[in-house]
Amino acid sequence: MTEVATPLALSFASWDHDRVMALHDGRVAVPGVRLDSVIETTQKLFPLAVSTAPHDITEMSISSYVLQTSRGEGAYTAIPAFVSRAFRHQGFFARAGSGIHSPADFAGKRIGVPEYQMTAALWMRGILRDDFGVRAEDIHWRTGALDQGVRRERLALDLPDGMKVEPIDEGETLQDLLLRGEIDGLLAPKPPQAFLDGNPDLVRLFPDYQAAEEDYHARTGFFPIMHVIGLRKTLAEAHPWLPRALYDGFVEARDLALDRLRKLWLGNANRLSLPWLGASMERTIRAMGSDYWSYGFAANRAELDAVSRYSVEQFLARDRVAPEALFHPSVLDT
Repeated sequence: MTEVATPLALSFASWDHDRVMALHDGRVAVPGVRLDSVIETTQKLFPLAVSTAPHDITEMSISSYVLQTSRGEGAYTAIPAFVSRAFRHQGFFARAGSGIHSPADFAGKRIGVPEYQMTAALWMRGILRDDFGVRAEDIHWRTGALDQGVRRERLALDLPDGMKVEPIDEGETLQDLLLRGEIDGLLAPKPPQAFLDGNPDLVRLFPDYQAAEEDYHARTGFFPIMHVIGLRKTLAEAHPWLPRALYDGFVEARDLALDRLRKLWLGNANRLSLPWLGASMERTIRAMGSDYWSYGFAANRAELDAVSRYSVEQFLARDRVAPEALFHPSVLDT
């Protein structure tokens, strides 16, 4: 790394994932950099990242990032620190009595999703196509708030004729439409509130979703990447050492978080408010190995290529983006 006499003062914005908090609170320092911490929800950060780009370093939706990269747009280059990953079989919902018993039954139906372009939906439609033969264009999509508030697409879509992606009315929610029978199913990034409240009219298509997700991981090797870290392109160009220095900092922060989790798991007092933390940790390691939260380009290239493929197949990216084109060249050997 090139020595910097005066540290660069850079704003760093993300949600409060345990994997990044050591960077926010100063336990991990990036040589040559002073991070000005901004902790904010991704619902607020993601629209900013693809529009005004106010932060030097920011958490980003990988789906929106691939979409912008394919268009030659965007203020950021990515670092392969995958600060959010999530399996998605748990998010397939249907209305009881709708005739939907499997994701294969989504073909020809009206299905709700908060945003067509959101990464959770990208992965779930990838599962629909790869495992159940249902293409994005086989479904009439309704977009909007899941169970409260307002939700709109953060980037304009350029969909082909015949694709049905229709926003719901303001003041409505996808949950309400599902319960009234105006749509048939949901791709949900979290359980709808009515489901959590025990409403029997909302059913999960994978009741034992952890078993389905473990099988998916065993078949594909994927632990779906949701978010990446973006660094302002002008900063990467002006300071070529910076992307790798930041990557190393994110790895160190992740390692601290995982080490703490391991100590909580193996400690002789239940310090975390989960009764079966040990069972979850043991099952995770059996299914995925000890390096279950992988960073770096090489180990994740196949998964990144799947993201790029899904984006084209679902009419988001204009062209299929090579995984190498998503990241600064200095971090491709990670």
